Amino acid sequence: MNTVISCKNLGVNLNKKPILSDVNFDMLSGELVYLIGKTGTGKSSLLKVLSGDLKPSIGTADVAGFDVQKLKTRNSYQLKRKVGMVFQDHRLLMDRNIYDNLDFVLRATGWKKRRQREERIKEVLELLDLKIPLAAWPHELSGGEQQKLGIARSLLNNPSIIIADEPTGNLDPETSLSVLEMLLKLAKEKHTAILLATHDFKLIEAYPSRILVCKDNSIHPG
Repeated sequence: MNTVISCKNLGVNLNKKPILSDVNFDMLSGELVYLIGKTGTGKSSLLKVLSGDLKPSIGTADVAGFDVQKLKTRNSYQLKRKVGMVFQDHRLLMDRNIYDNLDFVLRATGWKKRRQREERIKEVLELLDLKIPLAAWPHELSGGEQQKLGIARSLLNNPSIIIADEPTGNLDPETSLSVLEMLLKLAKEKHTAILLATHDFKLIEAYPSRILVCKDNSIHPG
């Protein structure tokens, strides 16, 4: 398996205040890693670094072959193609239907041919066994369906890594497990690395895997 995330002596300062320091960890392709920690311990800052939205103040973060510290803003889309993001609040575009939500992502990341975009959308929905009408609107879906659609959206560019930030925070326990099972299927079948930030310890108990703990402004093995 390949190393897809490697943080070495990583530190982040905001307004001259240290938010993270001495962060060292690696992740492999196909690996599921839980990220836990109290609010304000630096989890969000770490996720922003790994997704290319925040530069480290010190040290290095190599993500999907890109050195985040050296990545130029105009080239950040190249990293974002390799890192799929899943959010607690879905962040679907409520003014357009399901197909247009997915098509928007592909057009924004350089897919110029409509036929290729249509085929990719079909492939991802089939991969996840999602039978959602493409003409439906986001508000017509259940919370679980919206979250699964968010996962589908994150997969459109065939990413090496999925970063899921509290993806089950608004879901009932049964739906939460089905969302996690979907992510585990991706890790197994597509060798996609999944970094899952969560407060839901029932998920961790149901599907144990490696844990990273954010505390004391650093990252520690769980």
